[in-house]
Amino acid sequence: MAGSSDPKPYFEPTVPFSEQRSDLRAGIGRRVGDKLESTAGLWRLTTSPERPLQMYVRSNFLTADECAALCALIDAGSYPSPLYEKDKHEDVRTSYSCNLNVHDPLVSAIETRIADLLGIDRSWGEPLQGQRYETGQRFREHADFFYVDQPYWQEYEPHGGQRTWTAMIYLNVPERGGATGFKYHNLAIAPSLGRIVIWNNMALDGSPNPWTLHEGQPVEAGTKYIVTKWYRERPFV
Repeated sequence: MAGSSDPKPYFEPTVPFSEQRSDLRAGIGRRVGDKLESTAGLWRLTTSPERPLQMYVRSNFLTADECAALCALIDAGSYPSPLYEKDKHEDVRTSYSCNLNVHDPLVSAIETRIADLLGIDRSWGEPLQGQRYETGQRFREHADFFYVDQPYWQEYEPHGGQRTWTAMIYLNVPERGGATGFKYHNLAIAPSLGRIVIWNNMALDGSPNPWTLHEGQPVEAGTKYIVTKWYRERPFV
């Protein structure tokens, strides 16, 4: 891919994405994609061949009671959301996060349901993370995959390698704003109670997919709650 329309990732990679192909990650993408394609109640985003993206959405994946309980857990354990070199990029991610306790019965049950939906072993997932966005807060454009030319990669790689799939669930509907925007697909997915959004952070050849660049758009009124589950290419340890 080349030209002025190319994605401009948060970090400009010194190792081209085309040199990061992986048969392992390509196989994960196919298997999960096949599982989701055969699951009733999901709809798939249709993208152009020039900007491929595997993305699926399902409404009412969680009940209102489950969402409310998760919101309470997030409130009880939230802290300012982390970001690599945050001191240099203070306005990139302004939300609050919460690493949810995997031993909590509700959290454990939801982790299992997400893994079963995708057909991925639970051991390959990072802990379920909650996020809270208050009025004016956002997460500017970013990708969920890891940049292998960044210093953090040496620390992250032994713990499961590259991120593959992301599953994000809206836990409430703020008064206004808070959509998740994928500008290269002219798409903004609005919050809806219990809605799950799933996408593959890798291209079909297993390389990081820059067309997954997305943002948590500002909450204009109210508060937004979500949970996010990231999966790796190997068991997360």
